Amino acid sequence: MSEQESYEPERVIAGTGAGGTPDLGTGEAVVLEKPSQNPDGAVPRGPDPSAASGARARSLWSDAWHDLRRNPVFIVSGLVILFLVVISAWPSLIASGNPLQCDLAKAQEGPQPGHPFGFNGQGCDVYTRTVHGARTSVEVGVLATLGVAVLGSVLGGLAGYFGGAGDAVLSRITDVFFAIPVVLGGLVLLSVITSNTVWPVIGFIVLLGWPQISRIARGSVITAKQNDYVQAARALGASHSRLLLRHIAPNAVAPVIVVATIALGTYIALEATLSFLGVGLKPPSVSWGIDISAAAPYVRNAPHALLWPSGALAVTVLAFIMLGDAVRDALDPKLR
Repeated sequence: MSEQESYEPERVIAGTGAGGTPDLGTGEAVVLEKPSQNPDGAVPRGPDPSAASGARARSLWSDAWHDLRRNPVFIVSGLVILFLVVISAWPSLIASGNPLQCDLAKAQEGPQPGHPFGFNGQGCDVYTRTVHGARTSVEVGVLATLGVAVLGSVLGGLAGYFGGAGDAVLSRITDVFFAIPVVLGGLVLLSVITSNTVWPVIGFIVLLGWPQISRIARGSVITAKQNDYVQAARALGASHSRLLLRHIAPNAVAPVIVVATIALGTYIALEATLSFLGVGLKPPSVSWGIDISAAAPYVRNAPHALLWPSGALAVTVLAFIMLGDAVRDALDPKLR
């Protein structure tokens, strides 16, 4: 008999006898089996409970989503943003009136049935204009953020990956853009444009906003490309495009998403500021900044005309900033 075959479970008879055998009180013989032992004397263990349950380690994104779903700040801000997106796409769901239809006979009148927010200085329904103004703010914020994120990520990522003279030139260019005051730059550049669309404002925000994202993306790519798995892929002959798209970008995009989410609220406030100063959107466009500017001279006689668009702007900006903070907490391992 081989050595492995000699390790069989040892059978012990437990009964009612008096010869040292245990009495279980049943009057019947009971068979007890001792666990088999390995040749080294170790008792084999059962399967790992975690392995038996099929648990798998979550990735960064699944782990972040797991935390976000349990974060009340993310839930509240997400619901507010979802509501803003819905009324931006379909404002007639909650406001069936025409925001450009005004009646001077009702100028500066307060709330009344059918017009819960009252009328502004031109006799326009404040409620209808506040609801329709969300479309402009969300449109400018989202499109400007996408443009800033794409342009800044591409330029900053390439500069951080290849380095050299291109990286040095891009760094000096970003320094020049950082030295330009945003509001003053908007007053100079947008004052010569007479278009009533949102595209000049979006183009201006992208022009002055990409250096911030570019610097964030550059630093993230420089950190990611020094990891061992990137060096191993490069040693195996991976191309530059594969390294950037498959190995570096997924691990360097998290800081860009956080900064872009927070910046989205800032861009909405910037559009309202430029429209308030008269260089952003211009009438007959409907914008919270335009309504705030028009209501400012009548703040004593009709404060409601200033309160509601200002409140909508503040809530929108706060919602996006809160969303960015929640995403940052979920994606930053140091804050866990």
